Amino acid sequence: LSRAAILVNEKVRGVRLCFESEGLRVIGHNTEQEEAEDLVEVSYSGESFEVGFNVSYLLDVMNAMEDQEIQLLINDPNSSCLIDSVKNINYRYVIMPMRL
Repeated sequence: LSRAAILVNEKVRGVRLCFESEGLRVIGHNTEQEEAEDLVEVSYSGESFEVGFNVSYLLDVMNAMEDQEIQLLINDPNSSCLIDSVKNINYRYVIMPMRL
């Protein structure tokens, strides 16, 4: 996420998360046609879909959790996303998606 955050548009701060059978593809780009793309190993079963989030909000959650393993619970690209810590039940965050 931090690598993608470097290249995202300063005003929008949007990053695209693509849930695929191979893993989670994180994509950030800007108006100068520069793009960052990373494939993160995740445990995901379901149909492929993509959703956009403000990368600053995602980074805030990741920095607040002192855990390397998290769980994202999301029904579809237009619904809120619940982020849970796997090891610490006291951490629970909700973020809303954005259209990219």
